[in-house]
Amino acid sequence: MASTSDIKNGAVLKIDGQLWAVIDFQHVKPGKGGAFVRTKMKNVLTGKVVDKTFNAGAKIETANVDRRDFTYLYRDGEAFVFMDAADFDQINVPEVVVGDAANFMLENQLVTIAINEGLPLYVELPASVVLEITYTEPGLQGDRSTGGTKPATVETGYQIQVPLFLEQGTRVKVDTRTGDYLSRVND
Repeated sequence: MASTSDIKNGAVLKIDGQLWAVIDFQHVKPGKGGAFVRTKMKNVLTGKVVDKTFNAGAKIETANVDRRDFTYLYRDGEAFVFMDAADFDQINVPEVVVGDAANFMLENQLVTIAINEGLPLYVELPASVVLEITYTEPGLQGDRSTGGTKPATVETGYQIQVPLFLEQGTRVKVDTRTGDYLSRVND
């Protein structure tokens, strides 16, 4: 058992049988009353974010989460197959665990997978990835009525909004957290 002084960003706590990752925390010592720790936590499996307050010195249960580097190999039906970068073991990760990360994963891409007691919890991607535009309508010169963006499909099949001047075959940098276009990549 740990105490509230062990809470830090990225720590995973076990509360009521569920795993919660600490996104943000703040130790508070008011003028009156006892100190407490205010946290913002995300449910590891569902993604739900909640605020929770702990009294200072309260006992909490931490979960042992191992974050390891894996290489994405291929999709196998309802699962994704990854290879451990250290010992080359392959694991199957269900589609529900991979979630939105599937929109940005290319074969042979390096990702981080959090594992607790042999079960994959979630897949972490780099903050941005480079993808090629496989289809987009040609932009019309002078058409700025839509704010200067148009839909484009990238090589993973995901659709993003890009500036009008981008064409099919262009490589772009995409934010994996929001799915937003960041910049054009010149090779």
